[in-house]
Amino acid sequence: MFNFGNGKTLIDLIPDGLSHAATSFVESLKINSITEKSRRHRRIVVKRRNLYGERAAALINFYFRAAGIPIRYVSNVREWRRWEMRCFQMLNGDRFRAKVINSRTVTLDKLPGDNLWEHMNRRTLTPQMLKAAGSEYRRAHHFQSKELGCPWSHGDASMTNVIYDEKTKRTRLIDFEIRHEKSLPARARHADDLLVFLLDMVGRIPTRQWLPFAICFLRAYGNPPVLRQLKKRLVVPNGLASIWWNVRTNFTPNAKVTRRFQALRRAIDKLEFSQSGSGLYRSLATYSARNKRRPSITCQRTRAGIPTSKSRKRAKRDMAKAVSPGMPRRLPITR
Repeated sequence: MFNFGNGKTLIDLIPDGLSHAATSFVESLKINSITEKSRRHRRIVVKRRNLYGERAAALINFYFRAAGIPIRYVSNVREWRRWEMRCFQMLNGDRFRAKVINSRTVTLDKLPGDNLWEHMNRRTLTPQMLKAAGSEYRRAHHFQSKELGCPWSHGDASMTNVIYDEKTKRTRLIDFEIRHEKSLPARARHADDLLVFLLDMVGRIPTRQWLPFAICFLRAYGNPPVLRQLKKRLVVPNGLASIWWNVRTNFTPNAKVTRRFQALRRAIDKLEFSQSGSGLYRSLATYSARNKRRPSITCQRTRAGIPTSKSRKRAKRDMAKAVSPGMPRRLPITR
């Protein structure tokens, strides 16, 4: 990052209006054109790489590199076509199909349901949908990727790319134009997928629902090492990366994002997931207190010389009825 000697960097000298204009420009660039058609009684999605798409992808990738953001548009047309089809088949091939039409086009079966972004904006987002999303992210992250050479990750796992089917009560992932850098460790890539999902919610969910909804999603995902990695990333970035952050958070004020992420970090600290992956949890504070609890004398078997609770009460009663505070009401029994 360039520093001009007065404590200001290049991004500090960019006016807010210009920054927003640059953000809108990045967001509005359409690498692919998408249309829906009906073919043989099946609804399909036709994705075609635009003629200027390769240049636009290269331009955005230049920004990603300059800002230190570890994602890239798959700019090469052949590579994108292969990646799009393989990812769709890997995740959704049990019921749906993908096919290459020509050098610039692929067709994908349209998945039933609506994406979670639409549900959130319609106020129909439910904990059940978030649990389904967390479970699907966990399932997807267990697949191995030949291109990445390690566990797979999405790279653009926003709510718009998560489709929820009301009939089956499950979610599926779509849209594979962006990919993480291969050099990024798997846990960091998986944490980034979770972060992108949360960034969509952080400015749109009402305050009373934000933390319960976010925790519901993370519980269903249920991978503590990834959540520890995610916790480190719940910080508003500086510099050029803040432009993309504004896009991801839909221009939510940073103060609001910071407050909500602080609450989420504290909540993550208190979560412990079961090894079975069923999503059960318990508070770490309760767990630690239980392990440090000292044994109580009331739950031990009594032996000669240990007063019982009944004898202690009787002794106190006798002391209260004595002639003087130090004299018992009756003398001890001797044998």
